[in-house]
Amino acid sequence: MTRGPQERHIEIRIDKMDRDEVLKWLERRGSRRVVEGMARYGIPSRGAFGVPMGTLLTLARRLGKDHELATALWESGRYEARLLAALVGDPQRVTRRQMDAWAAGFESWADCDTVCFKLFDRTPFAWEKARRWAASPREFVKRGAFVLMACLALHDKAALDKDFSALLPLIETGARDERNFVKKAVSWALRAIGERSLALNAAALATAKRLASSEQAGCQWVGKDALRAVASPKVRSRLTRRNQAAPAIKHTKRGATKR
Repeated sequence: MTRGPQERHIEIRIDKMDRDEVLKWLERRGSRRVVEGMARYGIPSRGAFGVPMGTLLTLARRLGKDHELATALWESGRYEARLLAALVGDPQRVTRRQMDAWAAGFESWADCDTVCFKLFDRTPFAWEKARRWAASPREFVKRGAFVLMACLALHDKAALDKDFSALLPLIETGARDERNFVKKAVSWALRAIGERSLALNAAALATAKRLASSEQAGCQWVGKDALRAVASPKVRSRLTRRNQAAPAIKHTKRGATKR
């Protein structure tokens, strides 16, 4: 008999593995070709097994959330183990001290972005660390600040426009840092904020124009890079449609509540 739509479900198997078992699992699935290709993307290959992200995501689904395992995997120092730690860590159990310790251990844009995108931006301390790390002299800690800002703009649906507007001065200051991996994250943060709402788009556009007209090379690069997104007619059109749809959605919800 064929199952109806209500009867279909996806079964997710939760496997219990300790750190050593996970490391052996990764080692068996590593590829020398993947390791050799990492340098093309600016990722240090020291301590890497050569396991693609798709394979890590599959394993993470099998493991489920396991914060003790995440901590042990990060402490192993192995590249893919650290990416997996971000995937299985529990954001509600992450502490300020852990965030600082992991950020201090970032070695590339890849581990920085994965940890911020998959774990740190969902913690209670994401906003605090984004503001604090923006002043760090360390390249990938500072990158982490602006990656967090971008991730919050993408994921934090409850945040207000004023919360993001308050980050724009930090972005403007961060744009003066000409280090490649910092300025790219600064631009990402500015673009993500500018694509969140019409009001923020206008604020981000003004910031990007000021940066683009600066005599400082890093500021110019960030401003011009961000302008391509925040000044895009396609982005403005999408935000306008979203803004027009919002009152209708609210009205529908109020009507449903009354009934």
